[in-house]
Amino acid sequence: MTIPSFSSDLANELQAIVGAQHTLTDEDKKQPFCKGFRLGGGEAYAVVRPSSLVEIWKVLQACVKADAIVIMQAANTGLTGGSTPNGDDYDRPIVVVSTMRIDDIHIINEGKQIVGLPGSTLFGLEERLKPFGREPHSVIGSSCIGASIVGGICNNSGGALVQRGPAYTELTLYAEVTPEGELRLVNHLGIDLGETPEEILSNLQNKTYQEADIQFPEKRASDNEYHERIRDVDAETPSRFNADPRRLHESSGCAGKLAVFAVRMDTFPIPEKHQVFYIGTNDPAVMEQIRRDMLSKFDNLPVSGEYMHKTCYDISKKYGKDSYLVIDKMGTKYMPKMFAMKRTVDRIASKFSFLPNKFSDRAMQFIADFFPNHLPQRMEEFRERFEHHWIVETANAGVDEAQAYLDEFFKDNEGDYFACTEREADQAILHRFVAGGAIGRYHLMDGKDLGSIMTIDVAFPRNEREWFETLPKELEDQIAVKMYYGHFFCHVMHQNYIMKKGVDAKAVKNKILESFDARGAEYPAEHNVGHEYIAKQALRDHYQKVDPTNAFNPGIGGTSKLKHWKELSKDDDCSGGGCGCH
Repeated sequence: MTIPSFSSDLANELQAIVGAQHTLTDEDKKQPFCKGFRLGGGEAYAVVRPSSLVEIWKVLQACVKADAIVIMQAANTGLTGGSTPNGDDYDRPIVVVSTMRIDDIHIINEGKQIVGLPGSTLFGLEERLKPFGREPHSVIGSSCIGASIVGGICNNSGGALVQRGPAYTELTLYAEVTPEGELRLVNHLGIDLGETPEEILSNLQNKTYQEADIQFPEKRASDNEYHERIRDVDAETPSRFNADPRRLHESSGCAGKLAVFAVRMDTFPIPEKHQVFYIGTNDPAVMEQIRRDMLSKFDNLPVSGEYMHKTCYDISKKYGKDSYLVIDKMGTKYMPKMFAMKRTVDRIASKFSFLPNKFSDRAMQFIADFFPNHLPQRMEEFRERFEHHWIVETANAGVDEAQAYLDEFFKDNEGDYFACTEREADQAILHRFVAGGAIGRYHLMDGKDLGSIMTIDVAFPRNEREWFETLPKELEDQIAVKMYYGHFFCHVMHQNYIMKKGVDAKAVKNKILESFDARGAEYPAEHNVGHEYIAKQALRDHYQKVDPTNAFNPGIGGTSKLKHWKELSKDDDCSGGGCGCH
């Protein structure tokens, strides 16, 4: 099947709404918005970049009227290809709506809550909250650089912080397409903003509402039960995963099946005292015992616990070095600018046949190799001694509790630890943070004699003790590189592989996933299905409930790409996949 084309009428209408400069129809200019951060890509009729919520609404009206598919896109940092077109087997033209020009964040209730507009990022939110002594649901330490607030809600993203659970709220403002095919604005933000869509959206963006207009309904603005759930270390189910029906509600977990204009979320006090402990061991059982003790016996839950295997440590050290240095020296707020610059450089470089693919990445890696070692000596010494590395952050009364426990524990158990200085703590957390992008850079630079990348995002049951992967020989022999990292307290692991040349990565992945099924694991854990995983029934039901005509982001999770969720007939060509009939 080939995507139908439109006449120029819709393009003219989109230009009239957002301006010609921000209506992209040129293939080169559309490319950064139509190709996934790590995987996936396809064609789009147009990419539009609105500057206001009202402009988004008018774009949606034009697209619904023209019967065009809409893919809402923020930072495009997803790791499973879920915010771009995928293949060419859609039955309607696609318009990608990039929201990054609308990045406002409103502070409400003395900083205890925020309202994030569609282009706002976690980096920006962290900066905005510092004067209030508060911090967001997720902070630096996740897998995605520059991730958006709304994107996190739409994908139930997990984040690194063990006390706060997946990104979740029941207070949102969104547009839906009804079963009758009509566009409708739904204000469940808990703020009185007026009556008509244009009035509501304009009042929100311009912040013309008053404090008296803010209501406090009995709805969650975070997963405020998670701290109890994660303590149950003997439960046979994972603590969090994308298809968990407990945390699928309207915008939360919608994966772009709604057009989300704003989300309202809780914030959290910055601890008065904090301490990071760096733990090393060669025995996975040691880490598991510490995990169980800290979660089930401590009076104070740890803040985070980020795991890196030694191979991940090494790959991140070399191939995440440029990102590390940029964030360390210039701050997180520079990252969106850096990514925009990279896209521009790659677009220009693609016009010159003598320049290699992804020229910006190659150039940045070349420059980074000239810089000296950026990691602290004590971490490097632990790398030589230990296979497993665990960065455990504690706060307030939990600092002394953890210190006393670790002192006593390592008297009789294999491994060691040290209490990080403030600088070492920043370095350790940042080193873990850049791991998510390092595997792709490794493959780009050294992958000419290797096969494809394959990634798995898995949540193991809370009672799982054999968490570290041991593959059967027939699978091990097909893999060239394995890179493991994750949020260990939550038992959420990111397992990345590079196949040997000629190996069928999909077949290997299916075998590994079969073993996870037998152990009661859930996947994906926090990156959502995108176009990499098949959505389980709870997710499929949620998608069809919020988007009955399949107008937004069709094909997600291997579902139908066709209008009204129809399936392709046997006579249609569905070789592109994702149609839901496989």
